[in-house]
Amino acid sequence: MKRALLIGLAVILAAGGFGAWYLLRPKGTVQGYQGYVEGYLVFMAPEDGGRIETLSVDSADQVKKGDALFVLESSTQLAQRNEADAKLQQARAELADLQAALQRPEQIAILRAQEERAKAQLSLSQTELDRQRTLYERGIAAKAQYDQARTAFDRDKAALEEVQRQIEAGRIAARSATIEAAEAAVNAAEAGLNQAETRLAKRRVAAPADAQVQDVFFRAGETVNAGQPVLSLLPPENRRIRFYVPEPKLATVALGQEVAVTCDSCQPGLRARISFIAREAEFTPPVIFSQEERAKLVFRIEAKPADGANLPIGLPVTVLPLGE
Repeated sequence: MKRALLIGLAVILAAGGFGAWYLLRPKGTVQGYQGYVEGYLVFMAPEDGGRIETLSVDSADQVKKGDALFVLESSTQLAQRNEADAKLQQARAELADLQAALQRPEQIAILRAQEERAKAQLSLSQTELDRQRTLYERGIAAKAQYDQARTAFDRDKAALEEVQRQIEAGRIAARSATIEAAEAAVNAAEAGLNQAETRLAKRRVAAPADAQVQDVFFRAGETVNAGQPVLSLLPPENRRIRFYVPEPKLATVALGQEVAVTCDSCQPGLRARISFIAREAEFTPPVIFSQEERAKLVFRIEAKPADGANLPIGLPVTVLPLGE
């Protein structure tokens, strides 16, 4: 009898305590959403395969944009670059040769000397022709001598004209079509050199942005294939706070909304801004351990940490909407 009385009294006190808590509990208490830190990694891989000659970084290193990450062995690409440069120099020399006169200055000088000799010979022939014409007209010389002098004059005149034409031809450059073909060959050689230099430059892989090295998959001396990641980077802007909101609470969040982020041993005042809201619901992932199992369907939300918060990937966090 006494035991039953004590049990009844305990039930009454418990019910009264619960009622008092329910009536006096703080109104508008916000329920935190469970989540974790996610990172979109940038996998750095060479465009062509080869042996890693130099690895300049290691896991957890901080790199700046443009810093060398690794270099592949490039003896073949260097030889191809040198070959392309030699072909370009050859093409340029051939073009310059075609654009210049056909005869060199020394050869023109020889023809000039021949021209002067031919002029002197023609002057002598002219004098002899005039003399023979006078003698023939006076009846002193035979017609055969006059004809011989006129033939010698015509011969020397033709020789002078021949030398003068050779000088003119020596000053003429190659035909325009031939020069255009040589110019096209120079352009092709320049393109080949640029391509070879690009292939050589791509043997050195640099950081595309300021980031932290997350993992290194290959070391110096190992061989990688084209497109095979050697290491992964995590730029600060690629960190996300991924959390899940139950369907009844989805209307309380919006893109661009600022939220508070808390975690074990984290500095106070962490903030993030919502950058993604899933369009379709999904079942609560097993990695999320909710404080209450009231909701089965949740929506994935992502928020960018503010102030460059350097939170480790996979860290569990609690997200609290602000202004509620």
